[in-house]
Order: sequence, then C-alpha cells, then structure tokens
Amino acid sequence: MSEKNRDGRRAARERLLQERELEKAREKRRRLLIVSAAVVGVLGLAAVIGVIAANSGKDDGSEAGPVVAPSGAEGEEQLALPAGASDAPSTLTVWEDFRCPACAQFENGFRDTIHELTDSGQLKVEYHLATLIDGNMGGTGSLRAANAAACAQDAGKFVQYHDVLYQNQPPETEDGFADTNRLIALAGKVEGLDTPAFRSCVEEGRHDSWVKKSAQAFRDGSFSGTPTVLLNGKAAFPQRDGEQITPENLKKWVAEANAGKKPGTAQPSPAGS
Repeated sequence: MSEKNRDGRRAARERLLQERELEKAREKRRRLLIVSAAVVGVLGLAAVIGVIAANSGKDDGSEAGPVVAPSGAEGEEQLALPAGASDAPSTLTVWEDFRCPACAQFENGFRDTIHELTDSGQLKVEYHLATLIDGNMGGTGSLRAANAAACAQDAGKFVQYHDVLYQNQPPETEDGFADTNRLIALAGKVEGLDTPAFRSCVEEGRHDSWVKKSAQAFRDGSFSGTPTVLLNGKAAFPQRDGEQITPENLKKWVAEANAGKKPGTAQPSPAGS
C-alpha cells in the first residue's frame, strides 16, 4: 500500500473520530438542556407552590369563635391597645407583628424614647397587632404571640409583656412563638403576669378571633408592611417630611406637634421599664 493511501485512510479515521466526538458533545449538550429545562420547570413549580402556600397561610379573616376584645381595648371596633395617658396631645399609631424582625428593631431601638414620652404625658401609643409573617412564611407564631399579648392586656401588663416579647424574639424562620409554653415562660419576666388566668387565656387562644380581626384591618388598610408607624395620622417611619426617624427626631416631632398644649394626665396605662 502506498504511503499516500495510508495517509488518506488515517485522515479518514481521524475525521470519523472527530465526528463521533462532536456527536457525543452535541448529545451531551442536548441532555443538559433537557435536564436544565426540567430543573427550571421544577423550580418554577416550587415557586408557584410557595406562593400558593404563602397565600393559603394568610388569615382570611374567618373567626374560629366569638371576637373577644382584650380589656381596655380602644378605637374603632376595639382594635387598639393603648399605652400612655388617654388625653396626651399626640398619638403614635403602631401596626406591628411580634414575629417581624423590623418591628423588633424599631421597638428595641425606640423603647426608651417612647416610654419617656408616654410617662411624661406627651404621647399616647395605640398598638395594632398583625399576623403578616404567619401569612408570608407559614406558621402561627404571630397569632399566638398576639393572643398572648392580648391576654397580658387583660392583666393590665400589655406594655411590659410587649417589650419582653421583642427583647426575646426568636429568628423569623423558627416560628418560636408558636409554642405557648415559651410564651408562658416569657410571662415570668413580667412581675405578676404568670397566673392561672393568663395561662388559660394563652392556651385557649381566647383572643384569637380578635387578633384575626385586627389582622384583617391591617390588610384592609393597604399598609406596605410592618412596622407601620404614624404620628398623629402621618407616616413617621422610616421618615417624616424627608427626615429619617431617630429617637431625637421623634422627640422633636412630638414637641413640635405639642407646642402650646398641656401634657396628658388621664388614666395613664402601665408603662414598661
């Protein structure tokens, strides 16, 4: 066989090998695309299921029992839990969720300032409870904690227990407040709160329907999220008239709103320390 023929056959074999390798590479890419498409489809389905699950977790406002408002609840349909003198010249309205990390940041950062303003009769606070995180992430911690806080309101110790809950807030994803035993244990940090009446109220979910009604009012209010903070009906969080909210600015805003007005003195609610 001539050298020329051998070279020709060698070249033909090399081309055949190259074509086979190319075909293998094309087949591999084809399988990869199929698998990738399947993965994307699964992830998309998971996302849809996640949205459905989140939406199904949102309270639809249905009541498991009669609406029992906590003792001393005020405002429209008795959905506000008050703190401070009832005749204080300014009102801070706070919509919050005990499971919400941003709410804890607000409460833990402004606690001393708010107590100072309520104790001096400058400010009244109206707390409204929501269950936003339960709806978005699943679980019942928002509902359980709000009911326990309403039970504390029955005992005249809402503010103190409210503060304890935020000081001991579990990670958002753990839903730790769903455990009523944990909520009762935290009541031990508030003098005189851990009583048989409080325990029964927490374990029975006495105010669950009231909490659900409050949560529905939050949704009906078209608020953007929690916390929602209003000073005399005007947004104060995260800013007001272009000024960022800080403890100093909150004091300034209240002082400006109260100029020429007397501090409140009528039946102040207990204030936590």
